[in-house]
Amino acid sequence: MRILSAKYLLPISSGIIQDGAVAFRDDEIVEVGLKDRLTKKFPTAVSEDFGKAVIMPGLVNCHSHLEITAMRGFLDSFDDDFSSWLVKLTKTRADILTDEDIKISALFGALEGVKAGVTCFGDIGRFGLAGLEALRKSGLRGVLFQETDFLPDNLNAEEGFQTLREKFLALCEFKTPLVEIGISPHAPYTVSEKLFEKIVRYAIEENIKITIHASESKEELSLMRDGKGFFADIYRDQNVKWESPNCSSIEYFSRIGVLNSKPLLAHCVTASKKEIELLKESDSRIAHCPKSNAKFGHGIAPFESFLDHDIKVGVGSDSVASNNSCDIFEEIRFAALIARTREESKRFIHAKEAIETATLGGAKALGLEDRIGTLEKGKQADMIVVSLDEAAQTPVHDAYATLLFSSNAHNVVRTIVAGEDIFKDGKATNIDETQTSFRMSEIAEKMKKNYH
Repeated sequence: MRILSAKYLLPISSGIIQDGAVAFRDDEIVEVGLKDRLTKKFPTAVSEDFGKAVIMPGLVNCHSHLEITAMRGFLDSFDDDFSSWLVKLTKTRADILTDEDIKISALFGALEGVKAGVTCFGDIGRFGLAGLEALRKSGLRGVLFQETDFLPDNLNAEEGFQTLREKFLALCEFKTPLVEIGISPHAPYTVSEKLFEKIVRYAIEENIKITIHASESKEELSLMRDGKGFFADIYRDQNVKWESPNCSSIEYFSRIGVLNSKPLLAHCVTASKKEIELLKESDSRIAHCPKSNAKFGHGIAPFESFLDHDIKVGVGSDSVASNNSCDIFEEIRFAALIARTREESKRFIHAKEAIETATLGGAKALGLEDRIGTLEKGKQADMIVVSLDEAAQTPVHDAYATLLFSSNAHNVVRTIVAGEDIFKDGKATNIDETQTSFRMSEIAEKMKKNYH
């Protein structure tokens, strides 16, 4: 039995407990409450008191691409040209990076998350094994989504589905109690209608989680509604048979039955009121990625509208190639602030609901709320400790506000998943940071040499 205590305990499922504590045995929370009461009730437990700090559920990053962590900063000169950005990313991943490079890249991304208080990832991988191994090795929880290939032509649907199914089943051999396997049809314009239908049917029959990039930009909306834009040009140049559905991505998903799988849709920047209603009715989920959206100039998603419609929404960093940071405190702070500046916004996002989105919201988005997202009896012992000792965090009038507006990844001092310390005393316990950092530098040099 272990007991962690601090000045503030944020169970999320209930109010702030001052001078609170959480008791857990192995991977399960036994009780939460006042420090004095728990230490008296469990006198033989090993206790740690963090003083001026917050103990809270681990942060959930429900949309990431760990395998391209090596591309942090590599594509920034193309931020204003999304088509060139995608082409350079795809070419680099395919032609320059080896399988081992991609595994190191994913592991370093997991390391960053561990140090930032992320206890659970919803990670998408074209090379799925890389992300899976990173989550397993680091001790993180997560759902690894195997991504489809680029298959917009209906003629390739059967072959594409069989290839994806084989990859998915191969990954399932390595799943653990902490890491599940899902499927990611990349986007409405890169996966054919027939392939979507096959994937969705399979996912519903086998109870497999799905995530998809959707309604990410005005360019995507133009492509889906009118068949115009850079992807339409690429398809014509490559003689790919793809026809616009003449509606938005979410309307298209509703029409062909994709929403029946209750997918986790990443971005939803251009989601209209009608589309938000479709998401609510189908119990679909949203991964909100405000910094990535802003970095590309794609727009501001209607975050408060998602919440007001009781949609299960979490926050995601996207890849560090499009965000440069896996700091979920920074991500949710940006989400709250930029939502206040959106012209159509009806209200402010406040600190408590923002922090809830970064924890319980992400758990709900990934379908894991029965296990994580709150600190309460019977749930998994996934939690973090955030120090409030810095001058910039003082004084503390409201712990939620201090976390949202004054804290960041560097204030995390402990990360625990399933009762195991995976970040302690400034170090990840399962990853050799020095060696992994050295290998990342080598990979970066190789990438530079191939482009300069």
